[in-house]
Formats: sequence, structure tokens, C-alpha cells
Amino acid sequence: MDAACRLPVAVAGALMPDAHVGYGLPIGGVLATRNAVIPYAVGVDIACRMKMTVLDVPLDWLARKQDRLIRAIEEETRFGVGATFRNRRAHEVMDDDWSVSPVTRANRDRAWAQLGTSGSGNHFVEFGVLTVESAIGGLSSGRYLALLSHSGSRGTGAAVCDFYSKLAMKRRPDLPKDMRHLAWLDLDSPEGREYWAAMQLMGRYAAANHELIHRHIARNLGARVLLDIENHHNFAWIEMHFGEELVVHRKGATPAGAGVIGIIPGSMASPGFVVRGRGAPASLHSAAHGAGRCMSRTQATKTLSWKDANRVLQNAGVTLLSAGIDEVPMVYKDIRAVMAAQADLVEPVARFDPALVKMAPSGERAED
Repeated sequence: MDAACRLPVAVAGALMPDAHVGYGLPIGGVLATRNAVIPYAVGVDIACRMKMTVLDVPLDWLARKQDRLIRAIEEETRFGVGATFRNRRAHEVMDDDWSVSPVTRANRDRAWAQLGTSGSGNHFVEFGVLTVESAIGGLSSGRYLALLSHSGSRGTGAAVCDFYSKLAMKRRPDLPKDMRHLAWLDLDSPEGREYWAAMQLMGRYAAANHELIHRHIARNLGARVLLDIENHHNFAWIEMHFGEELVVHRKGATPAGAGVIGIIPGSMASPGFVVRGRGAPASLHSAAHGAGRCMSRTQATKTLSWKDANRVLQNAGVTLLSAGIDEVPMVYKDIRAVMAAQADLVEPVARFDPALVKMAPSGERAED
């Protein structure tokens, strides 16, 4: 983060309480620049985002009709690095101009095949209980069944990042080796404009992924939607800060302008929160995007066991359909400590407690 703030194009930076190491800008890093965009400060999974849908489904379905909820998730999305739909989903995002970049043009068919899928890593789809403390979006206080998803722009977004980050590195050969992942593209350059247009397209594509997952699951259940909430957290925005127009990169950080509603998840066995931003200038109107990792994937694979993880899940009343050992609750920071550390950035307005969780399986499978 210190290195990012020393870039000649940098104006200001902030580090969120869920921060951990990543390529270029740390996950949980926010950076404002002048007329420049840094592909690795946006992230590999461009427009990775959260979406929550509150449904008019009785809460007792979590126990009484759990099989139906499981079937809805497993029929209406796919998990894994190469996950696709044989019968492709339809969405108007595929009618957008995919020729804005040679990467998006070349990957349009791949993107269409993956439309509505959820990917791997820390991506998930889960049902849980939303406890609304004060009215939000026309929803009165109370407890509701809600669907929460976390995923981004899939393989095409990763291809965009890879292409333009390498291009940025070529354009900045004088950057020290330990700062090469912070290479930038000028926004008034052809490459910068191309990346920006591709990033915006990936934002619409990621939103379409979530829209389709939620729409199809709600339809599968015959449920009515009471409320939708969503936000990006791997993106760059042009915003006014310190009296000038700046490019604000939020890599694993949630927009938290005054009154802005966002979602900050915990882990598969700890609560997440719907929040209202306070518009804190010091954080560049940003907040954490989750609990944040306290353990690497390699360390988790070497040191953790499903026996211990299943005990934590059982105590939390969570049914896990699939996940990798590198995503179990013990690899994450305490979400309550993270929320306490950013009380000046966001105001919690609702709490989400996971109950039925599906992530991409990997290597070791969860025990019954």
C-alpha cells in the first residue's frame, strides 16, 4: 500500500480492516489516481460483487424444505473454474458491444457459455436469515429468508486483467521490480480507454451473472422478490475527492459514500452485514468487502481439517453443500472485529446469517 501511494499518479490511498496481501494493490486497498487506471488495483476478477435477494419464502423452509432450496441452487448455477451452461442463459448484456477490446471480442462466446455461473475460490451462493433492524428499501424490520451470492466476471474478466496488466508493465519498464504489478495505463491513451471500456463491460457482465442466478433460483422456488441489494468491490470509479476528479480503485473494498447501501459478508459460518455508508473522506468513501483472510490457501490446506471445520459449521447451524478446505471459517478474520474497526465508515442496518452454503468443491470434500 505504501508503494502504491508513492506512484507518481497516486493522490491518496486507504487500507480497509479486512486487508491482506495481493498482487499490486492489497486486497482491501483503495487508491485514488489522476488520469490513470491500474489493472492490478482493480483486480483479476473484475467487478467481483455481492448480490442479496430477499424472498417471500417462509423461514421454516430452511429446515422443512431444505432439499428444495438445495435443488434450486444446484439446478440454477454452476461452480468451478471452467463451469458453463450447456443450454446457455439469455441476457441483454450479450447484445452489448463486445468489440470494445480485442480481449472481450475474442472471449465473447466463452463469456456467454459462463453466463449465470459462480466460479471457484471464495465465490458462493447461499440461503440464510436476514434480520432487518431498521426499515431498508421498503422492507420493514423483521426476519426474512434471503439469497446471497458472491462472484464476478469469470474467465473473461481474468483474461482482460491479464492482457492489460502485462501491457501496462511494458509501458512502465522503469518501475522497480517490487512495484511492477502497480503499472498503470493513462486514461487518455488508446490502451487506457480500451481497458476502461472492457472493465465497464465486465461490470455489466458480472451484474448479469448475479441477476440470472437470483432470477432463476427465485423462479425455481416460485418465490416473489421483496428486495434486491448489490454492489461491486473490484472496480474503478471516476469520483470527486479533495476538490478534483480522480480514479478511485477499490480492490476488495465496498463503496461507502454517504447513504450508499452495500453488503459485507463474513464467512460461511459467521454473519454478514447490510450497511449504509457514512461517506468518510479518509477512506475515500470505502469500507471492507468482507472479513478478510488471516491464513493463506496453502497454509489452510496444510494445517486445517474437515473434522474441525465441520464442528464449527455444526455449532453455527450451517449446512455446507461443498467447498474447499481453504475456504472454511478458520481462514477468515473475526467479522465482528472488522465491523467494529470501521464503525466510522459504515452503519450496519441488517445482519445476514448463513444457513445453507455452496461453494466450488476442491481437493478434499466435506464430511457428512
